[in-house]
Amino acid sequence: MDDNGNVIITGFMGTGKTAVGRKVARLLGRPFVDMDAEIRKRAGKSIHDLFAEDGESTFRGMENALCEELCAQRELVIATGGGALVDPTNRERMMASGTVVCLCCDVDEIALRVSGNPHRPLLDVADPRAEIERLLAKRHAAYAAIPWQIEASGLSIEDVAARVIEITGIVTLPVHHPDGAYPVHIGNGLLSHIGGALRAGGAIEGTRIAVVSNPVVGSLYSTRVMDSLRSASLRPFPCSIPDGEQYKTLATVESLYEQFLDGRLDRTGVVLALGGGVTGDVAGFAAATYMRGVRLVQVPTTLLAMVDASVGGKTGVDLPTGKNLVGAFNQPQLVVIDPSVMATLPDAEMRCGLAEVIKHGVIGDSDLFAELEAGEAGLPSWWSQQGVNRIAQALRVKIDVVEEDPFEKGRRAVLNLGHTVGHGLERLSDFNMRHGEAVSIGMAVAARIAAELDWAEQSLVERIEAILTTWELPVHCPPLDAEAIWSAMTHDKKKCGDALRWVLPRTISEVETVEDIPPSLVKSVLRSLGAR
Repeated sequence: MDDNGNVIITGFMGTGKTAVGRKVARLLGRPFVDMDAEIRKRAGKSIHDLFAEDGESTFRGMENALCEELCAQRELVIATGGGALVDPTNRERMMASGTVVCLCCDVDEIALRVSGNPHRPLLDVADPRAEIERLLAKRHAAYAAIPWQIEASGLSIEDVAARVIEITGIVTLPVHHPDGAYPVHIGNGLLSHIGGALRAGGAIEGTRIAVVSNPVVGSLYSTRVMDSLRSASLRPFPCSIPDGEQYKTLATVESLYEQFLDGRLDRTGVVLALGGGVTGDVAGFAAATYMRGVRLVQVPTTLLAMVDASVGGKTGVDLPTGKNLVGAFNQPQLVVIDPSVMATLPDAEMRCGLAEVIKHGVIGDSDLFAELEAGEAGLPSWWSQQGVNRIAQALRVKIDVVEEDPFEKGRRAVLNLGHTVGHGLERLSDFNMRHGEAVSIGMAVAARIAAELDWAEQSLVERIEAILTTWELPVHCPPLDAEAIWSAMTHDKKKCGDALRWVLPRTISEVETVEDIPPSLVKSVLRSLGAR
């Protein structure tokens, strides 16, 4: 959320909007507005009398005008009336002005909470419980269009308020592409809100969801994700692929096709990739090709996948001769990033993700690079609110690039900084070297080549190698033969004809793609960094 944006609490009558809103406002130190109370004040009469004397249309007109007025303000906590955001214009305005959270309760809980209250004009009927059911059914689609839902039945006001405040830390970044756009939601605790986010993104009740994961990630997070999907009236089923780059193959994709068929996934369904970059790439390619394409949702669980593979639509698998040689551009419908899951990642995997974050700083964000250069926060900060903001900062660099060049016809190649050497090293290691470690070495090589060509100052080389070292990332090659590394690089899919394409830094936040770097220079730099 924009730090100055409003916090809007909506939902059916009796779900606790006003009490929770007051508590949230106190905790955040913000003004509180209860829309129904404000309308009573302006009308000079109760809502019940307003309905009886002037009609519901008059009330709704006042409600619409107040929505427009409040959306022009900032840093408010707003409790809406139960029907205020059923109007799509009001809903869109409120969602544009800040974070909207919908409180939910079951029918029995609502009936108990509102029983005996004479100030509920919509329940001034012979059978209030039946009317609650009718109104809930009528408003179901409008409430479902709000991604952030909290089931408030049985929870205290304090508990619901704490969950609302957690949701207010969510950052949403739109990604535009030739066929439309999709949101990237970043926030701690989002695994529990995936169902609501899918429903808000267009998944209808009963949609089948293939949840693709590996045994390690699946054992940690699949239950939470599938419970959230079921609570949103979706129908998930688990699919499993082996863990590791060596399984990023067409054979693994074929196994997913069989699991999709067993789960009765059809073209109305969704493939949800829950895992790191390998899972996202394989599941994304399977989604692109199964029944000529089904919708895709990316839920990355590693920092590397969060800031790189999950956004931009590139999917694919490896062949024995090189990485990602078979693939497709398949834009996701939605990306959900929950940094809190990184608390279970080994430090080495976290650092691999940091290599890509540093890369984004070199490519296009000198402020991000400077923050990481200080090296003060440490790894745990990446699953705090600071981590949410840094992930968003890194992703903005990638989003700017992929929006300009969605199919890698030009500028998008800059995202491959460090990858020319990196992919060669991965291939020579039979993919036992971690991707982030290989890219880190590749960035050091690229910086030294730029300096040798007088494209960059030697100080740039020193800064890039120092920041990588600060975060315990490698800058020296393993003792492999330089000729073998060169040969492995020539299989890279980013070649342009027979020439290797290089991304070289000129300054922090300025890089350039070039071809025809002399092989002798490349091998000399590789040897200067430890190759034989």
